[in-house]
Amino acid sequence: MKRTISAMRGKGSLTHNRRDFIAENVDSSRTPLNVEYRNEDIRAVYHELFDGALARYNEKQTRKDRVIEDYYEKIRTGKQEKPFEELIIQIGNKDDMNASSENGQLARQMLDEYMQSFQQRNPTLRVFSAHLHMDEATPHLHIDFIPFTTGSKRGLETRVSLKKALEALGFAGGTKSHTELNQWIEAEKQALASIMARHDIEWEQKGTHEEHLSVLDYKKQERSKEVSALENQIDTLQEQTAVAATALSEKQEQLDDIAPILKNAEKFVRKYDDPERLLPKAGILESGKAFREKKALPILGKLLKYARSLFRENTELKAKVQKLEKENTAFKSANWNQTHEMVRLKMENRELKKDKSTLDALVGRIGNDVLQKLLSETPKEQPKHKEESL
Repeated sequence: MKRTISAMRGKGSLTHNRRDFIAENVDSSRTPLNVEYRNEDIRAVYHELFDGALARYNEKQTRKDRVIEDYYEKIRTGKQEKPFEELIIQIGNKDDMNASSENGQLARQMLDEYMQSFQQRNPTLRVFSAHLHMDEATPHLHIDFIPFTTGSKRGLETRVSLKKALEALGFAGGTKSHTELNQWIEAEKQALASIMARHDIEWEQKGTHEEHLSVLDYKKQERSKEVSALENQIDTLQEQTAVAATALSEKQEQLDDIAPILKNAEKFVRKYDDPERLLPKAGILESGKAFREKKALPILGKLLKYARSLFRENTELKAKVQKLEKENTAFKSANWNQTHEMVRLKMENRELKKDKSTLDALVGRIGNDVLQKLLSETPKEQPKHKEESL
C-alpha cells in the first residue's frame, strides 16, 4: 500500500482547532472522536519560557523606553516574528484515507504515534496546542508551537525565533527553495514515513510533474512556493534589520553616555595642547608635567580614539540598517507581485474549470463522437484581405 504525506505551514486558527466554532466542512457528529494532546494558554507558556530572560534584560536597561513590560504583546504586535507557528500534517487524501473508513482509523493510529514523539524530536519548538481532527474528510494534525532560541547575544538571551530554533535542530538553510523551514518539514515527513513503514505503508512521493496536476494547477503551485520562499527571505531580512537596529541603538546609547566626557576632553586637549603653558620653570612642578605627559594625556588620547571608533561604528551600522531596509522593501514588493499573479492564476483556473464543466455537460448530452464531428465540420475563418484602394 502506498500513501502520500501532506505537510504545510498553517495559519494557526486556535479557535478552529479547539472547535470553539464549527466550520462547514466539519461533521459535528464525529467531533467527539477528535484527540486533544495539548491546549495550554499561550501567555502562560510565554511566561514559562521567557520571564527569566526578560527580567535579566530589563535589569540592564538604563532607558525606560527600552524596558519590555509584556514580551508576548511585543511579539504579537511586532513585525519580526509570529507569536507561534503551526504545522498541519496528514496521510493520504479523502479518497484513500477517509476519516470514516477503516484506513482512516489506521491514519489516526499513525498520526498519534507521530505526535507522541514530536516534542522530544523538536525541543526548541514548544508545543502548547495540538489536535487530531477526525471530523473532517481526512484525519490530520494541527500542531501549534512557539519556536525559541537560547544564548542570544542581542536582546533577550532566550527569545522567539523560528530561524534560530530550526538552526538549533540542524537545519541550516540554503537556496530560496531549500530554507530551514522547508528542510525541517521534509524531515518531519521522513519521521512520519518511518512510522508508516512499520505499518507496511510506503510513502508515495510525487514529483513536480504529478499526473493529477493540470498545467494551471502546477503554475499556481509553483507561484505559491515562490511566495513562500519570498516570505521566508523577508522574515530573515527583518530579523537581520532588527539585530542591526538593536546594535545601532546600543552604540548610540554608548555615544550618549560618553558625549559629555568627550566634549570636555577635547576642550581640555585644545586648551592645554602645549604642556609648557601649564608649567613654570621652577622644578617643583616637574612631577606635574610628568604626570600629564605619561598618564593624563595618554588616557585622554585613548578615550578620544575609542569615541571616534564608536562614531565610525555608528555610521557603519546606520548604513547597514538602511541597506537592509531597502532590501526588505524590495522583497515586499516582489512578494506582492507574486501574490497578485497567484490570484490571477486562480481566477484563470476557475474560468477554465467552468468551460470544462460546460464541455463535459455537452458531451454527456450529445456524445463525444457527435461533438467531434460538429467541430470538424465547423468552417475555418478565412483570412481578411485588405481592400484595394480605388
